[in-house]
Amino acid sequence: MAFKNTPAQDYVFSNHTNLLKANASSQEQKFIENLVVESIEIYGQDIFYVPRTLVNRDTVFGEDSDSQFDSARAIRAYVNNAEGWEGQGELLSKFGVRIEDKTTFIFSREKFKEKVDDLEVLNVEGRPNEGDLIYFPTTKHLFEIQFVEAEKPFYQLGKGYVWECQCELFEYSDEDLDTGVAEIDAIETAFANAITVNFALGGTSDFTVGEIVAGGTSNVTAEVKAWDSSSRQLQVFNRSGTFSVPETITGQSSGAAWTTASYNTINNVNTANSIDQNNDFETLDNDIIDFSEANPFGSIGSITDTTI
Repeated sequence: MAFKNTPAQDYVFSNHTNLLKANASSQEQKFIENLVVESIEIYGQDIFYVPRTLVNRDTVFGEDSDSQFDSARAIRAYVNNAEGWEGQGELLSKFGVRIEDKTTFIFSREKFKEKVDDLEVLNVEGRPNEGDLIYFPTTKHLFEIQFVEAEKPFYQLGKGYVWECQCELFEYSDEDLDTGVAEIDAIETAFANAITVNFALGGTSDFTVGEIVAGGTSNVTAEVKAWDSSSRQLQVFNRSGTFSVPETITGQSSGAAWTTASYNTINNVNTANSIDQNNDFETLDNDIIDFSEANPFGSIGSITDTTI
């Protein structure tokens, strides 16, 4: 825009309307957006965004202990920590060592829409969601989004260009992880509550690791962790309920069929006895509590009670 002062005279420019329209124009916003995308592509890291599927949301506490994570989307994100993780790090408490690492991942809004939002049904559409997970393959850490900052930087040229996700290390609590990414799904296999089911003689075929098994009477389903045909022991996790004894458990893909003899839901095979002592307490309490007496107020756990 050119200004002329002909003939020469005192001149005060007071009409800024067109200049204001030129500032924060769609072309300038797109230019800044492209710079942001390019910067994150150059200096960012490859991560997986894992959306949460709500199964049985508690409207009082605002949480869902039965959440599922059924997919993972690859995307680039800038890790906003040049000197390592934030947070309190490793803490020694009376319950053992706690790791409280925190970090911040920054997404381009344009790329997030393309790589995640357009491909997934999010609980809140159009942005990253608190409660969703971010897997960082470089360090093999799985983080949970605690807060999404939408106003940093504060409306440059009248628009926001990034999502800033403040995250904490994810504390696994028996959620269903079936994302299709082996490293993420292995977390469930390693840490989910897994039990051993003992079978009677006379079964057919062998179960395969990873397949779904179902009880013929109870209709309870579970996922196979391990199968030992010599001892007729099946380790399963991600159970939908309690198997009946006896009943025939059938593998959905292998076709294996065996009849249950016994199992104990208290003895979690995925944790060491030094950490998980539920089975020890249930064994020792038989010397303290007389389980032959009826309890009018409910039931007390016992390793001989197959309904646990």
